[in-house]
Amino acid sequence: MLPIPRKLLFCLVLALTLLVAACASVPYTHRHQLLLTSEGSENRMGLQAFQQIEKKYKICHDPAINAEVRRVGRRIAAAANRPDYHWEFVVFDSKDANAFCLPGGKVGIFTGILKYTKNAGGLATVISHEVGHALARHAGERLSQAMLANLGGLGLGAALGGINPAAGQAIMTGYGLGTQLGILLPYSRTQEYEADHIGLILMAKAGYDPAQAVAFWKRMMLKDKKAKMPQFLSTHPTDANRLRRLEAFLPEAEKYYVPHHAAKTPPRRERHYERYSADLRPYQPAPPAGRWVPAPR
Repeated sequence: MLPIPRKLLFCLVLALTLLVAACASVPYTHRHQLLLTSEGSENRMGLQAFQQIEKKYKICHDPAINAEVRRVGRRIAAAANRPDYHWEFVVFDSKDANAFCLPGGKVGIFTGILKYTKNAGGLATVISHEVGHALARHAGERLSQAMLANLGGLGLGAALGGINPAAGQAIMTGYGLGTQLGILLPYSRTQEYEADHIGLILMAKAGYDPAQAVAFWKRMMLKDKKAKMPQFLSTHPTDANRLRRLEAFLPEAEKYYVPHHAAKTPPRRERHYERYSADLRPYQPAPPAGRWVPAPR
């Protein structure tokens, strides 16, 4: 039996120790995940990233848009039940159809996505999806995966110290490609499905009909007519797969949804949605506010 190099043995022992010590599970889905970072450190990195984003993008000062985003955001944040998060909802004036929620509760909405949200239910879909990423600590999980992949690369490099340099380089290249395609990207797609799953539950708990998420993602499909890369090379699911998963998640989410039927007047039509959705279907009124009841066990 060949002796194991000390460096490789050290890396293997350290990796095993980290794996045993870092087991965690995602709320609602209960998927086991690897977390080598503390939530406090993730939140600090989230705050630093948010400050950089605020410097890069112009903040939107439209009062109607900000009021709508904050109103929907507060309801989603209440459903998330993380009072330790420092929730903040900022609208950025940009054509990008995008949004994010950083660790610790910093939420950003780009005005470019408002022409696809169309109403409060669509906006709730976007915010709850991004909040789902934060609740599941996906940023910390991706960072932990990268840390572990780097550790594996160090161990492999130590083990290959005595072989031909060209062969060693080829093996290391294959390791990096296999890690990227076999671990990091598939996990990213898993996280996207998971954020959809958690997001449906959050919007239902906040009183928004989770079925509106399907309508929103169908509108988003029309955004990019260009050919898409194969799913195994992408960090996001294909449109068709995402819709299938959403429809599969709906029955669970609907158990949390109880609309508030006491609303006497329908919500007024918001002018800011008219501005950003002129090229799509007419604005549909938002669903009445709701209250949350626990799902049956």
